[in-house]
This record gives sequence, structure tokens and C-alpha cells, in this order.
Amino acid sequence: MIEIMFTAFIQSLRGLPGTRRTLPSGGYLFHQGDPVQRVFFVETGLIQLIRHQRNGTPVVLQRATRNTVLAEASVYADAYHCDAIADAPSQVLDLAQPAFLTFLHQNPEASHAWAAHLARAVQSARHRGEILARKTVAERLDGWLDWHDNKLPGKGQWKGIAEQIGVSPEALYRELAKRRV
Repeated sequence: MIEIMFTAFIQSLRGLPGTRRTLPSGGYLFHQGDPVQRVFFVETGLIQLIRHQRNGTPVVLQRATRNTVLAEASVYADAYHCDAIADAPSQVLDLAQPAFLTFLHQNPEASHAWAAHLARAVQSARHRGEILARKTVAERLDGWLDWHDNKLPGKGQWKGIAEQIGVSPEALYRELAKRRV
């Protein structure tokens, strides 16, 4: 039921006035500290929200793919707290933040679907926080696997897992080699 509501919400977003933007792989949509003036909906591709740790290691806060609102919490912030970088050629629908908020205010069903979506995003963020609080690569990988039904993606996507769990790709590859994956 909630998923159906969010699908309807996504369809209604496509009806709002906005601009379609195309980003090449590696292109920035916004930078940490930029003022929030737009709401972005990913139509195709992959855009990651990345924050760098003190040691320079990137931590992926969100991997936004098709039919995903990017940086949902930023809708209510003054400035972005991370960078948004296309990890693949991507197309986004760019909506004015005030128009998006007006849309929510005027549409109770859309507002409810948005609230349910944000609740799921909070649950996801808490799970990720728990994974990042673990000390070893093995513990972090175990947490990630528990969250993803013990299924690893193909080898070409393992670097993305390393970014999500806040470890170097090499450390992850060593851990996977120990497990003979």
C-alpha cells in the first residue's frame, strides 16, 4: 500500500514544472555548502551523495537510482551537507524547492506518501549508521550483507559497497578473498 502511494507520488512529481538536466559520469549536481534551492528527482542513471571523512575516504550517504528523490532531508535545510556526484550518465528532474513544498501542502495524499518515504529513509539511515559504527571490515560487511539478504552484487559493483560501508576497496577485497567469494 505504501509503495503504491509512493509510486503515485513519483508520477505526480513528473507533472510539476521543472527542468530536465543531464549529467555525465563524474559530474556534480551540487556541492557541500551550496544553498538548497532545488529538489532533484533521478529519472535515469545513478547519483551518489558523498561526504568525505577526515582521512579522505568517501562515505556514500545515498545511491539514488531511477525514480528516487535525491537528498530528501535537504528539502528542509538551508545548505547541502554533502556532494552529489553522478556515478553513471544520469538524467534528473530539477524542481524549485518552494514549488515542491507548495505541492506537498496542497496535496494531503502526496504529503502522506512523502512522510512514509521519509520514515523509510530514516530507518535506512539508522541501519547504515549501525554498520559504520562497527570497527572491523568484517563486521561492516556482515552488517551490509544482513541488510541486503546476504546477496552480493557482481564484482563490478564491489567498490560501491566499500564506499557505502566506509572502507577502502582494497580492504573490502581482502575481506571478500578471506571468505572466498
